[in-house]
Amino acid sequence: MSQDAALLTELEAVLMVLEAPASVEDLAAAVGVSVAEADRAVQALVRDYDGVDGTRVRGFQLRHAGGGWRIVARAEHAEAVSRLVLQGQTARLSQAALETLAVIAYRQPVSRSRIAAIRGVNVDGVVRTLQARGLVERTGTDEETGAWLFGTTDAFLERLGLDSLQELPELSPLLPGVEDLDAVLGEEGLGEDGH
Repeated sequence: MSQDAALLTELEAVLMVLEAPASVEDLAAAVGVSVAEADRAVQALVRDYDGVDGTRVRGFQLRHAGGGWRIVARAEHAEAVSRLVLQGQTARLSQAALETLAVIAYRQPVSRSRIAAIRGVNVDGVVRTLQARGLVERTGTDEETGAWLFGTTDAFLERLGLDSLQELPELSPLLPGVEDLDAVLGEEGLGEDGH
């Protein structure tokens, strides 16, 4: 086996056991090569899995998301993968959870009472569900009110296939007038509950 083939094989083995995305620097350290060599090897695997160099397109891909590289199933095979992995369990978020997650993603760091004011309903249970699923986490406390602040996690970014929150689409084209949300809601009457 050539040295290049051995590197690709070793890198592939490392990528297969990752529980979270790994940076090129981490991959380079794991296989004992320079960052430049690891980057070239990662790009070669991407091309190979995508069928760019005449190979067949694989059912999985090497995707950069959540700040690093990870092997994931291709989106077009999600239904088949879900049938096997979930075995009848539901992994979908409720509409309330999706709305709450969107508020947190776009307004973070944000308190529960602020989320509730934006959504117009109590969100305590939904926030706990999102925390349990690893999509949001407490990021600190508000200096004025002492309320817990929430933000999204790296797992949230990974599931959306994003590297950073800056890649979230702009809200303005989707919701005209959203830039005036604070004025519409008013700052009075949004008393923080502290927790």
